[in-house]
Amino acid sequence: MMKQKQIEKTVSMQIGQQFPLTIKRLGINGEGVGYFKKQVVFVPGALPNEEIVAEVTKVNPRFAEAKVVKIRKRSNERIEPPCPVYAECGGCQLQHMDYQATLREKRDIVRQAFERHTKLNINHISIHQTIGMEDPWDYRNKSQLQVAKKGEDVIAGLYAMNSHKLIDLSECKVQHKATNKVTQIVKQILADLNVSIYNERKHKGIVRTIVTRVGFATGQVQVVLVTKDETLPRKEAIVGEIQKRLPEVTSIVQNINGQKTSVIFGDKTVHLAGEEVIEEKLGDLSFSLSARAFFQLNPTQTIKLYNVVKKAANLTGHEKVVDAYCGVGTIGLWLASEAAEVRGMDVIEASIEDARVNAKNHGYDHVTYEVGKAETWLPRWKKEGWKPDVVVVDPPRSGCDDTLLQTIIEVKPKQLVYVSCNPSTLAKDVDRLCKKGYRVKSIQPVDMFPWTSQVESVTELVRKE
Repeated sequence: MMKQKQIEKTVSMQIGQQFPLTIKRLGINGEGVGYFKKQVVFVPGALPNEEIVAEVTKVNPRFAEAKVVKIRKRSNERIEPPCPVYAECGGCQLQHMDYQATLREKRDIVRQAFERHTKLNINHISIHQTIGMEDPWDYRNKSQLQVAKKGEDVIAGLYAMNSHKLIDLSECKVQHKATNKVTQIVKQILADLNVSIYNERKHKGIVRTIVTRVGFATGQVQVVLVTKDETLPRKEAIVGEIQKRLPEVTSIVQNINGQKTSVIFGDKTVHLAGEEVIEEKLGDLSFSLSARAFFQLNPTQTIKLYNVVKKAANLTGHEKVVDAYCGVGTIGLWLASEAAEVRGMDVIEASIEDARVNAKNHGYDHVTYEVGKAETWLPRWKKEGWKPDVVVVDPPRSGCDDTLLQTIIEVKPKQLVYVSCNPSTLAKDVDRLCKKGYRVKSIQPVDMFPWTSQVESVTELVRKE
């Protein structure tokens, strides 16, 4: 092992150096992974089993990054990406790969994470085939596009990978058609009314971001204008034009974010017109969604995901369930009909307000939601003599908070269902839990974001007898 490490340290590559490379697999960001003189090389756009000529673009101590100069042997899973700005945008990473092949590779990305970050025997863990979509297009219910001026025009889009160049997205193929249409007309309204547009470099101007969200089941659309200042020039005219040109928009909101940051939302939200929320349905459940409330971005796959969670929770009607990182209460409400009691928590107050309304609207009096962290509420409830049988966590990409993991270990629920959007942090958290009395029963990957490298998964953990 020591000899191997010494060999790796002596390997050096230069920027601009070219060499033949065989791609072995996909990396966690959707890039091709190959090995040159036993050193890892990451190549965006390359696919497994392809033989390419690579050119080094960046050298790190442990790996190199390269670009494809030429494909000598092309993968039979390579396809022509249908998006005209696919190469520039960077929002999707896998539109050049056959969809069924992406599902296989996403399962492998989960497997790689467990091999790299755990001491577990991966051959003893059941990782199921990835659950995909029948039609993997037009699936996103929310768009958040930065705005800028280009001459007299207002453009709205995403920044190109590793740059400050804004790519105008006139029509995004993974967005619901309603969000595409509404965004285009709103930016035209801003241009027509000559509304001040934010300049990121100068930190001047007013309108920063156009956020649109659509209820797949209801057709209701919410528009949020994120502004640098609370004063929005020509506010009444903007609202009037949106209502006139876009009758499907049922909620118009302003959010104020005066910080120099890439974070979209600020803390203050002002209701401008229409309803304060839009309504969405998942199965038999209805949800009220305010501007900042978290809600899964792919409603079609969310139903499949939550059914996997329900199966993993293995409820009989007698269990006490905790829904940590609960957002507007979607997972807890999905489980409520088969649980004795559900308690959830989230740090965003608006989400908890929505969750309480959602629970009340469904007549669930055995479901309660609190503002705050799970690591605060779980010990408090334990002191009061209330202990959960099942804990469901659905953390951000950074994984579970260390304190929460320690709290779960101390509270010792019989069942833990971990919903993850990041295989690496999932594997690290699971490794820690398995050292403290849990074992992995199964992992089910779900493709929530087709054509991207992201993979969601549901891991079922049970306490060892």
